[in-house]
Amino acid sequence: MQRTRAHGAALASGLALLLGTTAITLPSLAFAQAAEQSGVVQRIIVEGNERIEQSTVLSYLPIQPGESADPAKLDLALKALFRTDLFSDVKINLVNGDLTITVVENPIVNKVVFEGNSGLKEEKLRDEVTVRPRGIFTRAKVQADVQRIVELYRRSGRISATVTPKIVELPQKRVDLIFEIDEGPKSGVLRVNFLGNKEFSDNDLRDVVVTEQTSWYKFFSSNANYDPDRLEYDKEQLRKHYRNRGFYDFRVISAVAELSPDKNGFVITYTLDEGPEYKFGKISVETELQKLDKNLLLQLVPIHSGELYEDEKIESATDSLTFAAGAAGFASVDVRPRYVANKETKTVDVVFQVREGPRVYVDRIDIVGNSQTLDYVIRRELNLVEGDAYNRALVDRSKNNIRALGFFKDVNITEIPGSAPDRTNLQVKVEEQPTGELSFSAGYSSVDQLVLDLGITQRNFRGRGQDVRARISVGSLRQQVDFSFTEPRFLGRNLRAGVDIYSYRYDLTDYSAYQTSTLGMNLRAGFPLTLNSSMSTRYVIRQDQVQIDNTYCDPTSPIVSLSLCAQRGSFLTSLVGYGLRLDRRNNPINPTRGFYADISQDLAGVGGDVNYIKTDVDGGWYHGFNKNFILSVTGQAGYIAGWNGDTIRINDRSYKGGNSFRGFETAGLGPRDTNNARSDALGGRAYAIGSVELSIPTFVPEQYGIKAAVFTDFGTVGLLDDAAKACLVARTPTATDPGCAVGAPDPMIFDDLSLRATAGLSVFWKSPMGPIRFDFSQVLAKEAYDKTETFRFSTSTKF
Repeated sequence: MQRTRAHGAALASGLALLLGTTAITLPSLAFAQAAEQSGVVQRIIVEGNERIEQSTVLSYLPIQPGESADPAKLDLALKALFRTDLFSDVKINLVNGDLTITVVENPIVNKVVFEGNSGLKEEKLRDEVTVRPRGIFTRAKVQADVQRIVELYRRSGRISATVTPKIVELPQKRVDLIFEIDEGPKSGVLRVNFLGNKEFSDNDLRDVVVTEQTSWYKFFSSNANYDPDRLEYDKEQLRKHYRNRGFYDFRVISAVAELSPDKNGFVITYTLDEGPEYKFGKISVETELQKLDKNLLLQLVPIHSGELYEDEKIESATDSLTFAAGAAGFASVDVRPRYVANKETKTVDVVFQVREGPRVYVDRIDIVGNSQTLDYVIRRELNLVEGDAYNRALVDRSKNNIRALGFFKDVNITEIPGSAPDRTNLQVKVEEQPTGELSFSAGYSSVDQLVLDLGITQRNFRGRGQDVRARISVGSLRQQVDFSFTEPRFLGRNLRAGVDIYSYRYDLTDYSAYQTSTLGMNLRAGFPLTLNSSMSTRYVIRQDQVQIDNTYCDPTSPIVSLSLCAQRGSFLTSLVGYGLRLDRRNNPINPTRGFYADISQDLAGVGGDVNYIKTDVDGGWYHGFNKNFILSVTGQAGYIAGWNGDTIRINDRSYKGGNSFRGFETAGLGPRDTNNARSDALGGRAYAIGSVELSIPTFVPEQYGIKAAVFTDFGTVGLLDDAAKACLVARTPTATDPGCAVGAPDPMIFDDLSLRATAGLSVFWKSPMGPIRFDFSQVLAKEAYDKTETFRFSTSTKF
């Protein structure tokens, strides 16, 4: 009897064989009709094998000599051999007790070649395909790889790309596989339109969706092309946007992409049904668990009746209840919100049902996909270990912790059945991304003028999660060289420790007649206190040198005051300090809700030549009325005081102005020495500055990347030590100088701790060459000796 599976198409005898334009058709399977009789296998004969040993072929057979063979068993043997992917054809004959197996081996891939690819690098294509040199060639694998390549091009915006696989036969059953690629034109997005939107403008919604309209300056954007899968993601983003702003009934009716008549791009139209705006109605918690008090659980729900309906608050409440139940000993809890929408009152009642789910334990945790990062770096971010009771909230938090490392493009944690029904395995699958960066940047500002920066950064040094940075910066105002190393889990604990070594030089001769050079080192450590708060400690040792041109300090005819000249010299500073931070902002980079508060203190005098106590506080509050109008109120204050008889040196004082107080030049407000035409800034021991800023619409299309905000800055700087204001050389009165006696206050040194205030407009432009900022300011309150400015701009870019 015989079983046969033949090629649907044989390999070409020439140099190349065209397998298909974008796919390969699998060979059809033709099986011989089964003979009715059965027989006993006396011996097994293998024919046609060249590379594969006979013993290997026999190991796949479900039949052994001496066993009886029927049509079902022979059919099973045939299928078993084909499943190995080692053979392109197999024939089985049973004649007079001899089972003859005739095989045709699949060829070995000699090399894989890509031709015609210019839009995608060859390395990216090789990562995508599964056929590898020295691997087995099968039509099914090549067909799947063709689809992968086409999908890769489709996601990059080239939906008309075609891939033609070809093979070149070589001696010894080897082949070269060639993927001929016709990339086709890139399919851009001409317009993104919205229909049915009344509450939000088209420009607002274009910022919500990921798909961007194609523009000449978006040559680095990967979202300014048509991708059908991205439309589904955009629909979900729109749903989140509306449902987090009260529109409970919102739905996307359709998302349609139409190719323009000239076929140079797509027009994408989203049809929306916004529905009415809802608020939260009655909020309640139901549970049958005796150890849980539903009234106490209700207090943990961050939702109040009458508030605008938001999906994010539901998710936050679910997590809060899950963690609360976990703290009470219920590791496996099912929290399900039930919604009751009242269209008449435009409210949504929410009932949180808290039930104990079946207790499941974590059997094993597997880490996959980490080719560079070591396992323990990922495992230490997990909030549960093998043997713990499974807790969905802890799994989600672990996922976010791993994402926050910034080492991976994607992180997924999936459940896999364990060794028993009450056991589960967790597979943590990560996708590595580059963590090293060599950057060279250049910029120009109205203060620093030309600035050049060269930096090297590795945020995952040796795959251990360590952060190493080195930087050189050269500008007209500042020259700096620094190196830093950070260990995120020092001594295996949740303790972030690091060291900074730096050398910098500030040339402040245009502002205060002196230059300062510093060589120092910082030792620092930080750790979380709660979910939203943290603490840091530090030790700093540095050598500061203040230099003033000798011609400025001639006692007979000084150009600058002798009190400023007395600051010359080299001093060693040794200090310890700490910082506390509370951050409840919804986004640390572009916040629209929440607040933050910082406090830090430094004690100098733990050795060294300088003794002082310095305290700084900083805080901010944010409220977004909508996407265009975001109000921020920020403030900062500080005070430094000497001890053990020390006064505060000029390089340790606070200088404000420029970017820290718009409308004033750098070091443009605060104490000043007017004994000469230079009018040198002296800095202050105390400062307090507040700022109120409101972003406003620019009515410029969003694709141009222009935003604006109106602001007002207000505050004061001052409070010099008496010694810093004393007259060191007696002066006789003149028409412009009241004169002074030695040791008396110098009337030409002004230190009025008075209020300064400015208001103005800031314009931000995300230009093709980098971000540019323009500040237009009007001074509302100042002192006569302050130095003001009405315009400032700055920009920087990387290339």
